[in-house]
Order: sequence, then structure tokens, then C-alpha cells
Amino acid sequence: MQPADVKKLLQAHLPECDIEVEGEGSHYNVTVIGDVFEGLNAVKKQQLVYAGLNQQIADGSVHAVNMKTFTRAEWEQQ
Repeated sequence: MQPADVKKLLQAHLPECDIEVEGEGSHYNVTVIGDVFEGLNAVKKQQLVYAGLNQQIADGSVHAVNMKTFTRAEWEQQ
């Protein structure tokens, strides 16, 4: 699975977010920026992102995801 494939899956799941994906094989670094994360703790943010990849995690095409999640306000402060 290519990073572009992972990005497409995440964009379908989180269409209101800006998403960047890097990586190769089955290991990916994902940055997701969107107001959908407003008020959520770190675990809930991760669960929201993982929900878009559950099928690929289950079949092994995605093995590891290192993610960074930000609201738009948090991203602007970076």
C-alpha cells in the first residue's frame, strides 16, 4: 500500500481534514489537521483516525501508524 492510498482512505473517512501521509511498506507517518478533533483527548483523536484504516490494519496492509493530530488552531500555533 502506498502513502497516497492511505491518504485517500483517510480523506474519505475525514473529508473535512487536511491530511499528509509519508512512509513505505506497511509503516506510515500521518498528520491530520481538522476541527473534528476539538475537545477530544489524544486517545479519542487516535481512535477517530484509526477508524478510517480498520480494514487495512485487520488485513495487514497497514501495520504501524505514527500519527500527529491537530485542531486548526493547534496547527497555527506550531
